[in-house]
Amino acid sequence: MERKPLRFLCPNGHLGFAPIKTDSFYRGVATKPDFILADSGSDDIGPGPLGADTSTSPLEWQKHDLEHMLLAARKLGVPMIIGSAGDTGANSRVDLYVNIIKELAEKHNLPKFKIGYFYSEVSKDYLARKMEKGEAIKGLDGRPDLTREELEKTDRIVAVAGVHPYIKLLDMGADVIIGGRSSDCVIFAAPAIRAGFPEDLAYYLGKVLECASFCAEPYGGKETVIGTITETEVLVTAMHPDQRCTVASVAGHAMYERSNPYYEYVLGGMLDMSNCRYEQYDEKTCRITGPKFIPSKEWRVKLEGSGKVGERYIGIAGIRDPYTIQNIDKVIEWAKAQARERFGDTGYELHYHVFGRNGVMGDLEPVKEIRSHELCVVVEGVAPTKAMAEEVAMIGTRQMFYARLPEVKGTAGGVAFVVDEVLPASPAYMWTINHTVALDDPLELFPTYLTEAGK
Repeated sequence: MERKPLRFLCPNGHLGFAPIKTDSFYRGVATKPDFILADSGSDDIGPGPLGADTSTSPLEWQKHDLEHMLLAARKLGVPMIIGSAGDTGANSRVDLYVNIIKELAEKHNLPKFKIGYFYSEVSKDYLARKMEKGEAIKGLDGRPDLTREELEKTDRIVAVAGVHPYIKLLDMGADVIIGGRSSDCVIFAAPAIRAGFPEDLAYYLGKVLECASFCAEPYGGKETVIGTITETEVLVTAMHPDQRCTVASVAGHAMYERSNPYYEYVLGGMLDMSNCRYEQYDEKTCRITGPKFIPSKEWRVKLEGSGKVGERYIGIAGIRDPYTIQNIDKVIEWAKAQARERFGDTGYELHYHVFGRNGVMGDLEPVKEIRSHELCVVVEGVAPTKAMAEEVAMIGTRQMFYARLPEVKGTAGGVAFVVDEVLPASPAYMWTINHTVALDDPLELFPTYLTEAGK
């Protein structure tokens, strides 16, 4: 007997990062989907929020999205699923979201329902014991195996869950699921796999839905899309009146954020999209067939770890003088020399981001010559204390004004400041762990819990 298609509503590719657009959301809700789901995290935001155990998205924006999704899901009587809660999926972010759901249930006097949640944090002791036994914590993207030194520099670690804790929580009867750190696509794949649909199509469903309207055209952020899975295909439909899911927009999104545009790795295997076929199903819908899920021979889970480097201050300088622009490296070296004179060679960091030359890509920038008539230089001072970081940034910024260049006759510098002072910034963190560890059980690092909300 052929299974009834399942329909999944996704309103936001990163819940809370910018508020969902409610018009297209309620257009989608009116079609009565079977699930309402959204990813809420990413390592795109950098290592700071994970290391500091905070969110980069404003709390009010997160509450806004959760409130609209919760009320719609409870009205329809369908599950609501959130993955990588609060930007990082750390334990405190999961707890934050569970408490928000409870507060919203009380605010709106909702009938009693079950909240399932799971954690994703990994202790340093757990990894240290593995390493003491001689087990390699394998590096990704060219990194060597994890060392004790890297582990000691780490403040917080999360493992990236697969479909398994979501399926378990659905089996436990959860009406709302708040997930720790997870692969984006598994949030959507899990209910489809649990319902018996092919893994190939279920994982592709997650891949195409995880960024919501990024798979539609023309571009529109935070607009709702509906994904439908059948025994033989995935359909994705734009809900905004002016958006369409086309062959180009959906195929293009399949390549999004991939070092290899055809492969998506998750705990338990790899989705191969190299033989996908894209067809225009109707004006607003694209049909996808042909993905292939290849199970892995062992359970290896990705780990993300962040460690604090120091406190940080920022200076901002503008340059319009053509001669100073052509000699910008000498100007920066002058400023660095003044910092070395004050603080020595170690114990702090001083970084320069030259926008108009290579401020975005750094050494990877293929255009080597400066083509801009003006530059913006962002200076980062990083040090163990705020007072030292402020002074490092101040020297690094102001000494650009005092830099003495050959052939300059005047006494005034060729640099102007956006603000006279340097500005306090969030502490500086770095990615210390981008590795995988072997598991005996795919649920080993993801404990699940059930609680209640409502009256």
